[in-house]
Amino acid sequence: MARFELKLPKMGESVAEATITNWLKQVGDKIEADDAVLEIATDKVDSEVPSEVSGVLVEQLFAKDDLVQVGQTIAIIETDATAESTPAPVESVTIPVAVAEIEKSVEVAQAIVTPAVDFKGTEKFLSPLVKNIAKEEGVSVAELESIQGSGKEGRVTKEDILSYVAGRQKSPVANSSVSTPTIVPNTQAVPVSVNGEDEIVEMDRMRKLISGYMTASLQTSAHVQSFVEVDVTHIVKWRDKVKSTFEKREGEKLTFTPIFMQAVAKALKDFPGMNISVDGNFIIKKKNINLGMATALPNGNLIVPVIKNADQLNLVGMAKAVNDLGNRAKNGKLKPDDTQGGTYTVTNIGSFGSVFGTPIINQPEVGILALGAIRKVPAVIETPEGDFIGIRQKMFLTHSYDHRVVDGALGGMFVKRVADYLESFDVDTDI
Repeated sequence: MARFELKLPKMGESVAEATITNWLKQVGDKIEADDAVLEIATDKVDSEVPSEVSGVLVEQLFAKDDLVQVGQTIAIIETDATAESTPAPVESVTIPVAVAEIEKSVEVAQAIVTPAVDFKGTEKFLSPLVKNIAKEEGVSVAELESIQGSGKEGRVTKEDILSYVAGRQKSPVANSSVSTPTIVPNTQAVPVSVNGEDEIVEMDRMRKLISGYMTASLQTSAHVQSFVEVDVTHIVKWRDKVKSTFEKREGEKLTFTPIFMQAVAKALKDFPGMNISVDGNFIIKKKNINLGMATALPNGNLIVPVIKNADQLNLVGMAKAVNDLGNRAKNGKLKPDDTQGGTYTVTNIGSFGSVFGTPIINQPEVGILALGAIRKVPAVIETPEGDFIGIRQKMFLTHSYDHRVVDGALGGMFVKRVADYLESFDVDTDI
């Protein structure tokens, strides 16, 4: 019998750890290759970890609610193989020598400016991540002892120490300006119903995350909006003409969303100043155009899967990407990497009847576009013979952008370009 080490897989560029939320297989259970062994949660999405081999689960190295680093062994599976199984190597990236030297210099500089902390004086279990944060922020052993951990058996988690650091009015970890805002644990006492009739329900994990993201975004970016009304009569007529053919041929529906997403991708190529992020006093110009697609979940929560390299997709490819991510989001089948790397986000508030709104920017991006409901309205139609009143299909586009780095001219020209692409849509487009 051989023993296979099941490791926490790499889940995207910015995902370094995950929390075990549920063990789907218990010690002694038989496992087939590709069977889901456990469920995990990152700061953006929940997913499953499948087994790479068939065998019997003989050891669980972590318990529910434990925090695990990418590459750590989380379970042992005994297989029928006669030779020792070699676990799949964690995906690695070759770093150029020059970059490696720079990283080495940074590490040396950090060691010089960061006071050394000796953790031998504490009896608390501290994960490597917590130790690193403590070192970077100069948190002493005495301070660590005073932190009330929210993890299992009072263990200090990443959120606990970051909350403590924020309370000391010191800056977060070095790369937090370009990462997802950290959610501070809720230490508030459970409220009591005054009249005894009100129902008090604690937010679920995802709602707490969303709450933290939205508040952090408003505190980070100077939000300002531009509004444009766009005539989409040609698009509505074209979709009505081709949607049945598309569904019969492709086996899925053709919505308005991929048409809008394609127009946004084109406009981002025209105005790369919208396809950026901010890191302190620096602007990061993104090479790829990765469109986030805000998606409502059945439980009322929200998630933003990302269409990678959206500008390279034709309309059929965009439609398939939109449908795939939307369906997997609603069925809880998104992978961590599906929500990473977005450079600009689109939210379709019109699907709930809203005419327009003022969406909050999805950090660390600098813009988000809200698509309002399509409505039949009376409008002035200009023709060579004169102006006429007619019925047109119109909608509002709302562009929220970060006024720290995007001024009104750029923000307004960008959303106007999206409108221009939609109004000039070719009704002879073959799909």
